[in-house]
Amino acid sequence: MRLLQRLKGGMGSQTQGHSNYAYTTARVRAMKGKLLSKETYPRLMNMQISEITRFIQEVEYKEDVDQLARSYEDVDLIEHALNRNLAVTFNKLLNISEGELNFLISEYLKKYDIWNIKTILRGKHCDASTDDILESIVAAGRLTYTFTSELAAKPTYEDVIAALSASECYSILKDYNGTNLSDIENRLDKNYYYDLFQAIGDPKTKDRKLFTKFIQTGIDLKNLVTLFRLKRYGITDPLMADLLIEGGLKLHFKEMERMLSLSFEDFLVQLENTPYWEEISDCCGPKMESLIHVETRLKKLRLKSAESFSHVYPLSIVPIMDYILSKENEVSNLRMIVRGKEVGLSDEEIRDQLVI
Repeated sequence: MRLLQRLKGGMGSQTQGHSNYAYTTARVRAMKGKLLSKETYPRLMNMQISEITRFIQEVEYKEDVDQLARSYEDVDLIEHALNRNLAVTFNKLLNISEGELNFLISEYLKKYDIWNIKTILRGKHCDASTDDILESIVAAGRLTYTFTSELAAKPTYEDVIAALSASECYSILKDYNGTNLSDIENRLDKNYYYDLFQAIGDPKTKDRKLFTKFIQTGIDLKNLVTLFRLKRYGITDPLMADLLIEGGLKLHFKEMERMLSLSFEDFLVQLENTPYWEEISDCCGPKMESLIHVETRLKKLRLKSAESFSHVYPLSIVPIMDYILSKENEVSNLRMIVRGKEVGLSDEEIRDQLVI
C-alpha cells in the first residue's frame, strides 16, 4: 500500500488537466452556507450534552451520529461524529474537484495523515487504548480510516512504524526511539511543509501564487503561537529555533531567531514592528496570565484573512481553503463546548476559547 507518497508519474497530467473551479467553488459556497452561524454557539452553551447531540443530529451531522450511535454515547459519540464528518466533508471536496485544483487540495489535506501518525505515536507513548486514540483520528488525508484503525491497534510504536515502512515519512519515523517524540513530530511537520511547497513548485499561475500565500500565512501564525509559548514560559534558548518553520510570508526566519533570545517584555516590543501586532495588541501585555486570548485572536485572524481573499478571488482555490478552515473551526468550537462541559469548565472559560 502506498502511503504519503507524492503524485508521481501521473502528477503532470493531473496538474495540467482541466480544473473545474466554477463548479467546485459554487458547491463550496453552498456547503459554507450550511455551517453553524455565530448566533448558534450561545444557544449551544445553554444545552446539556444530550441536547447538543440531538441538535447536531438535526443539522449536518445527522448521518455521522446515526452511523456511530450504536458504538458510542455522550461525549464519545459527539467526538467520533465530528471527526467522521470532517473526513467525509473533505473527501467530498476531492470528489467534486478536478485537475490542478484536486491535486492542490489533496496535497494540503495530507496534513491529516501527519496528524494521525503523530496521534497514534502519542497514544502508544502514553499507553492509551485503541479507542482513546481513535477518538482523535480524522481520516481526511490519504490514509484510510481502516488502515489508520489498524495502526492504532498495533501493540507497540515499533509495530506502527514498521507498518509505515513504505511511506515517505519512514525516513523520519525510523529514528523514533520511544523518547524523542517531540523531535520526530517537529520533523514530520517540517517535512509536510517542504513536500507541500515542492508539490506547488514554482508558483507561476495565479492559483498557485494564492495557494502559496495562504500556506505562508498559516506558517507565520503557527510560528507566532510557538514564539508566544516559548516567551511566556521564559525560554530563551536559541536552539529552540528548530521548533520554527521556515517559509512564512511576513515573518522572516532570521527575525524570529533574534526574538528567541529576548525577554517576554522585549519580545512584545519587537512584535510591534510586525504586520500582525494590530490584531493582537489589545490582548497582549507583560503581565498576561494566559495565552488563550492571543491564540484565539490569531485563529480569528487566519479565518478573516482567508475569507477576505475568497471574496477577492472567488474563482480560485482560496474559497475552498476558506471553507476548510471554517469547517475545521466549527468542529473545534463544538468540541470545545462539549469537552468543556464534560470537565466542568465555566461558561466564561469555554467562551474564551471559542473562535466565533
